[in-house]
Amino acid sequence: MDCVFCKIREGQIPSFKIHEDERTLTFMDINPLNSGHCLVVTKAHAATIFDADPEDLRAAITTAKKVAAVLQQALRPDGLNLLQANGAAAFQSVPHFHLHLIPRWSNDGKGFDWKVVPGNRDQIMKTGERLRGLLK
Repeated sequence: MDCVFCKIREGQIPSFKIHEDERTLTFMDINPLNSGHCLVVTKAHAATIFDADPEDLRAAITTAKKVAAVLQQALRPDGLNLLQANGAAAFQSVPHFHLHLIPRWSNDGKGFDWKVVPGNRDQIMKTGERLRGLLK
């Protein structure tokens, strides 16, 4: 397999690991947005949330909560972004399910916003009805 996160899991690529359990691995991001930026990855390879085992997803969010608490204690950020992307259109750069934990400070000079533009109410309702119907 040619997955960088699988290679990190196997120790074939160096990383600074900060947590590991049966289903997840957490390591520092080598291209951090801010100090403390780390990644929680599932040990089992799954390219996106669509491919991941639900138990691995539960484990990943549980690990993210544990690591977020430690980030809060150690760094005292003003906030935290929890970011997860699926597919190139969503800016996923490594096709292996992962969560970014990014400590944020009020004046860190980093962006992560978009303009709020009111949606079309009818379209929102139609899409919501379709999704609700498929979730039953």
